[in-house]
Amino acid sequence: MLKIRDLVVSYGQIEALHGISLDVPTGSIVTLIGANGAGKSTALRAISGMIKVLSGTIELAGQPITNLPPHEIVARGLSHAPEGRMVFSNLTVAENLQIGAYLRRDKAKVTADRDYVLALFPKLSDRLTQRAGTLSGGEQQMLAIGRALMSNPRCLLLDEPSLGIAPLLVQSIFSRISEINRERGLTILLVEQNANLALKISHHAYVLETGRIVLEGPAEELRQDPAIRAAYLGEE
Repeated sequence: MLKIRDLVVSYGQIEALHGISLDVPTGSIVTLIGANGAGKSTALRAISGMIKVLSGTIELAGQPITNLPPHEIVARGLSHAPEGRMVFSNLTVAENLQIGAYLRRDKAKVTADRDYVLALFPKLSDRLTQRAGTLSGGEQQMLAIGRALMSNPRCLLLDEPSLGIAPLLVQSIFSRISEINRERGLTILLVEQNANLALKISHHAYVLETGRIVLEGPAEELRQDPAIRAAYLGEE
């Protein structure tokens, strides 16, 4: 579904990604783990067109999307729930979900997808007329994922879905992410600070260190790797 080759991204004179390559097979959950500042969020922003790529290629379902405008990338089937949620705080929950479907003309399917999102995150059903800025952190995260799903993507990028959320809600959100992948066959590229949880629900994983991929493999193998456990899972 997603094929990235030799991706280089810079912020001014500082090179943030040094030629990374990765594959996200159709129907899989792939996770990128690494310390803060490793370049994980930069990689997602480059894929979704939020920042320019200096060199390298990005393909979605075999079609090049490198440096296309973000709305064109969304139209081709890729959606991004960014770090920090970035909901439209002055708009209601219903309006945020509606914005997620702004490129779509298939009204019946949009309604069905909204019903799916509200079934997936029942708390949002009770908050439809509430301004998004008044929601809790966990509810805003549900809304950010729901809004991304409203574009009917083939591939979903999730950036730090557990950030700033109460531990009880984190488990719930991760089980929903697994459910979306399992029920809809949706391809997911996940960036997550909680490496243990991310590896538990993923099929494959890449380890990013200072803009370079230093390790990759089946997620469960990496979760059992003593070096990974010591470096990212806080275990000796």
